[in-house]
Amino acid sequence: MDKESVKVIPLGGLGEIGKNITVIEYEDEIIIIDCGISFPDEDMYGVDLVIPDIKYLLDKKEKIKGLFLTHGHEDHIGAIPYILKQINIPVYGTKLTLGLVENKLKEHRILDVSTIISVHTGDIIELDKIKVEFIKATHSIADSCSLAIYTPLGVILHTGDFKIDYTPIDGRLMDLGRIAQLGREGIMLLLADSTNVERQGHSLSEKVIGETLIKIFSNAKGRVIVATFASNIHRMQQIIDASVKYNRKVIFSGRSVENISQVAMELGYLHVPEETSIPIEEINQYPNENITIITTGSQGEAMAGLSRIAYGSHRNIFIERDDLFLISASPIPGNDKLVSRVINQLFRKGADVIYEDLEDVHVSGHAYQEELKLIHRLVHPKYFMPVHGEYRHLKHHSDLAKKLGMKPSDVFTLETGQVLEITGDGVNTNKRVHTGTVFVDGLGVGDVGNIVLRDRRDLAKYGMITIVVAIDRHSYSIVAGPDIITRGFVYVRESEELISKIKEVSRMEVEGCLENKNLEWQVLKTGVKKSVEHLVYNKTKRRPIVFPIIMEV
Repeated sequence: MDKESVKVIPLGGLGEIGKNITVIEYEDEIIIIDCGISFPDEDMYGVDLVIPDIKYLLDKKEKIKGLFLTHGHEDHIGAIPYILKQINIPVYGTKLTLGLVENKLKEHRILDVSTIISVHTGDIIELDKIKVEFIKATHSIADSCSLAIYTPLGVILHTGDFKIDYTPIDGRLMDLGRIAQLGREGIMLLLADSTNVERQGHSLSEKVIGETLIKIFSNAKGRVIVATFASNIHRMQQIIDASVKYNRKVIFSGRSVENISQVAMELGYLHVPEETSIPIEEINQYPNENITIITTGSQGEAMAGLSRIAYGSHRNIFIERDDLFLISASPIPGNDKLVSRVINQLFRKGADVIYEDLEDVHVSGHAYQEELKLIHRLVHPKYFMPVHGEYRHLKHHSDLAKKLGMKPSDVFTLETGQVLEITGDGVNTNKRVHTGTVFVDGLGVGDVGNIVLRDRRDLAKYGMITIVVAIDRHSYSIVAGPDIITRGFVYVRESEELISKIKEVSRMEVEGCLENKNLEWQVLKTGVKKSVEHLVYNKTKRRPIVFPIIMEV
């Protein structure tokens, strides 16, 4: 008989930023914590989103009792529509988190939201053998939670994304008292956010931003255009408060900003005086010194509002004299160059730009070292497993736990797919489950794989050559071509000698097959492809993708 065990299975979020999803399994009960996306790397050409591979869950559908959400950021809720199309399960979360989820489900035309169940902090959801308690946390989005998962073997505390802010904008302090109480009662396993473990000290309060904004707005002579994360409702509230103080109308510009602000206002998390908010179409009805624009694009995204304004392609907003741009966010790892490019372009156009290096216009929503130490000291868990971060973050967090007195044998730095199995006798980490990534490209989910991405990378790197030949099947002769079309390789008119050689080699290869009365399409195409590839490499040391097209007439 198998020993009683609790399995903690990260299907995403370890060794990476984003795509957070963790499975907790006890006998015939499974719960899922979060279900997020990550954004594609630069070499994932054409890919819009990256979502977790949930094959492990599809094989155990009948055991899944619910999806429990810590907060409403994309890296924690973005993949939910794709998952609910495959598994119909209850989704539990606080009011704002579910408001953002329902918005996503409507976009995906998932109209059945009967299994979306709203909870309050302090609520406990009781399943057959597992219970889940929602605990108030502070983060860079309202209604964030930590989760206490009660299993027959002990309690697992999952911090979710958090920081310890003693002066939060909405007054909702993290419930450190409840966390301390759970610590006294005994925590079997702590799963804690590792994103900012490399930063020493204590993170700044969100209220610091409000003070900076008041100072900036008091000196602004023209429009103030603020790019921030659409989900940072507390930041938006402070921008609105500063605008009201200095008699400015506020315009929300950008799909995600418009959608999230609307949901937040409807649910009472964002407070905008009725006369303050105006549609973008009315922007020219007020003097520039009475306008604030909140827009998307703080990460330098090419199609977002800030980039379109910077490069003059926005339909309604163009850079004007005395415009002041605030980039109220820090670059996500990998986005530094994109953000820098946009800042440079704004300066070129004559605008003033304030960003994190110049003023306190952004504070992190993730705990620094001192905050992490406090959580460890309050919880003093039996076992610890760092989550949410690249491998270096997980390693540093593990080292931090050891410095605080935990035995190295009780600290587990795992990778996605590696199972942490806890029994009465100890912990086993030898098992693995299937994990991976699924690429979302337009409306296609999973139809772009590694082979397609490899081809896209090769096309981007080397270009392509298309060779078109028409042949007469009855006379075994070429009637037209070869015609050469290139894209991303060489410009035909400037490389006539090379193109002539490609034509000559293609013609010789086709004629050789025709002389032997060989009309096997695969033989013809393979012969042309290999001959041209060999020629081109010898002449240029490049490997463009060669596409022979042979037609019968």
